[in-house]
Amino acid sequence: MEKDLAEHSGSFAGKDENTNVDDISHSPVPETADNIGAKPDSETEKAADADRVQGEPKEGEEEEEETVVAVEVPPETPLPSLEKVSEDIDRLLLTLQQNNDDNNNADVNEVSLLEIPDFVERFLDLVEEKIARYDTGATKSGEVVEEDSSLLEAVNRISKLMKLLREESQSEKEEINGKNDLLVNRIGVVQQRAMSYLEDEFRLLMEESGNHSKSDPKGKHVQAEPPESEPAETVTHFPGYTEEAVASLNKIAREMISGGYESECFHDYTISRRHALEESVHKLGFQKFTIEEIQKMQWEALERDHIPTWINTFKECAAAYFPGERKLAESVFSDHPSTAASLFSNISRGVTIQLLNFAESMSMTKRAGEKLFKLLDMYETLRDLIPNLDNLFPDDYVSELKAETTSGKCRLGEAAILIFCDLENSIKSDTGKTPVAGGAVHPLTRYIMNYLRLACEYKDTLEEVFREHSKIERADSTSRPHYEEEKKNVQKEKENASPFAAQLMRVMELLDSNLEGKAKLYKEVALSCIFMMNNGRYIVQKIKGSSEIYEVMGETWCRKRSTELRTYHKNYQIETWSKILGCLSPKGLSDNGKVQKPVLKERFKSFNALFEEIHKTQSTWVVSDEQLQSELRVSISALVIPAYRSFLGRFSQYLDPGRQTEKYIKLQAEDVENYIDELFDGNPHHQAIARKKA
Repeated sequence: MEKDLAEHSGSFAGKDENTNVDDISHSPVPETADNIGAKPDSETEKAADADRVQGEPKEGEEEEEETVVAVEVPPETPLPSLEKVSEDIDRLLLTLQQNNDDNNNADVNEVSLLEIPDFVERFLDLVEEKIARYDTGATKSGEVVEEDSSLLEAVNRISKLMKLLREESQSEKEEINGKNDLLVNRIGVVQQRAMSYLEDEFRLLMEESGNHSKSDPKGKHVQAEPPESEPAETVTHFPGYTEEAVASLNKIAREMISGGYESECFHDYTISRRHALEESVHKLGFQKFTIEEIQKMQWEALERDHIPTWINTFKECAAAYFPGERKLAESVFSDHPSTAASLFSNISRGVTIQLLNFAESMSMTKRAGEKLFKLLDMYETLRDLIPNLDNLFPDDYVSELKAETTSGKCRLGEAAILIFCDLENSIKSDTGKTPVAGGAVHPLTRYIMNYLRLACEYKDTLEEVFREHSKIERADSTSRPHYEEEKKNVQKEKENASPFAAQLMRVMELLDSNLEGKAKLYKEVALSCIFMMNNGRYIVQKIKGSSEIYEVMGETWCRKRSTELRTYHKNYQIETWSKILGCLSPKGLSDNGKVQKPVLKERFKSFNALFEEIHKTQSTWVVSDEQLQSELRVSISALVIPAYRSFLGRFSQYLDPGRQTEKYIKLQAEDVENYIDELFDGNPHHQAIARKKA
């Protein structure tokens, strides 16, 4: 083994590789100062020289020898270049590797030392000179690709030398380690200087490439406009980096990791990309708030600004920023996929936690009905983006991330359910004793129905939320005494309904009960019927106008409510117009076939008074639904006009023409119809019938 090592060492010292070792060892006369340059003139002299005792000089030999030596000293050769020395270094690295492999398989006593050739020092000098040119700016990174590659290759050789020499030093004899230890220290100094430069270059390239590249508002790198046939996705590569910059980062990272400077490389990469990602998120308008700050914010500001910004930011991160960061990490650290995944996760984690903290803070704000829809928007955002995040992050990180995102989603869902269930409390607490003027639609009805219509636009989401959190819903519902009784008495359709539909039904039942109580506040039974018709019609129209809520409530419910409306309509007619029709009845007017004028005059007087009172009162009542208003007027006209026309035609002749007729017959059938058309328009300024006729 010693012979082999000597041969290798000799080759790195510059000897001719074709020289035969055996020829050198068997040469009869080694070249010395005594025989260098000797040139015999004849065969005799040659023989004499051969027979002459070694060391016995010829006459005049000294002078001749001095002359020859002066003539044949070779001229000074130029020092080898970095490229030439690098070839020698590569052969040395191969020898060192083989030597270490042999030592690993040998006994400790058989281990031998490889003497390091002098050209290693020359190599280190050349590398230091090269680094110095980069440090001073004489050579600029990126201008000459070959120069950059040469530097990286040199750094790679230094890292390998350092590693192999350290491995060999561990197995060498202690007394021989001294010389190589000095060299290892020298190599370490050069390596540290080289790595320091690479680290600065890596950091600068990370910052400059990310900041100076043309970027769109989302921070994506933008190249030239692609042809129309080319999909836009092919244009986006990395978050603000050209492919050339990424290739350079990859090469530098490979050498830093290979040289044992991975922690510095990872740290610089993480700091740079974390700052860039947070800056990109900030440009989207998202701000980091504490829970206390969010609790103190006005809901209008949260609803108008912060929640929409949060939704947009989360979508952009999941669709663009996070995939870009992952691709960048995988490209820069292509030789270390697990490291790339870990770095990407650490960089993205900070922003992800900020987004999830905002969602959790929103779920903890004071409950209010108007917050439901924005909370559901946030819930849907998390629900839809969780699968994307699962595909982006490594498995060991996904479990933790999924737990946090799922927790945030669940908290939003719980808050949404509690807010929706609070509708029941808002209905129960509305116990005002002042009836709505004119029997119009009650504000509570408008609020509840518009709220339910908007809620049913989130029907699928609410179905999902109620199924996932049915325990919460049941716990809230069982606190109400009527709940268990309702469960026993509900129809089969309701029993098979979803938890959300069942909750919706309970809200509607509570609203009906509340409206029935408010109808009793009116002194006139007819007006309470108008009130119930107004509110019932409003509810039916809202349900039929929304396919989502109609789907939940069902056709059966709508038919039942329409039947109730017809009942209220009939009750109104009976309560208001039955007395009018009594005045127009022929019964009691004749005695033995003779019309009693006093009775007839009283009938006309009663009709005029009753109709005038109805017109005066009910023209101030309100029926805002045009169709219902028309239906009421048409039904009244159909009931009253034929009866009045018939009464006039049959009995007006019994009154004396002139003043008597004008006194008792104040309205013609057409007048009655016109006055009926003034009912329910909420106008208190209609002229009285008597004054109008006068």
